[in-house]
Amino acid sequence: MTILEGMRLGVISVTKAVAAAGNYAAEDVLSENAGAGQGTAWTFSGVVDVEGGTGYITKAHVICETTALTPRLTLFLFSATPTGELDDNAANNNPIHADLANYLGKIDFPAMEDLGGDSEAIASPSTVGNLPLAIKCAAGSKALYGVLVTRDAITGESAGDDYTIVLTAERY
Repeated sequence: MTILEGMRLGVISVTKAVAAAGNYAAEDVLSENAGAGQGTAWTFSGVVDVEGGTGYITKAHVICETTALTPRLTLFLFSATPTGELDDNAANNNPIHADLANYLGKIDFPAMEDLGGDSEAIASPSTVGNLPLAIKCAAGSKALYGVLVTRDAITGESAGDDYTIVLTAERY
């Protein structure tokens, strides 16, 4: 059997309208709600084929509907919902020590860019984004959970901007 036998490719897309309650400082969380304790993790359902399954994230794509945004973003990935900061525009503290057993790693996106359309960035094995990233879902789950963080200040955002994250996974 070759390594590719038994491997299936999956593409999982999640979109959130971020609160953008104000300009983002470097290292702020991007989420749908800025109220204390109201933000949620990005949930990537069906990343693997079987509960507790494994695989690799081989490509990640982040897209924002606003043009001319150029921040670098990081996506922290977990096998269970993280207990660190999830609220929009709050200072990130992920990963926290309590979540280390569920922490899988992070994907660093290069600076977003646009050529007249949506702002976007792609991380792949040929970029510095930490891919491929080995993943293992929790027992009884086919999902991963993420926290999206800006590494740069963002000042051109609008409340309700859609951010979409697309993960490509080799599933075993």
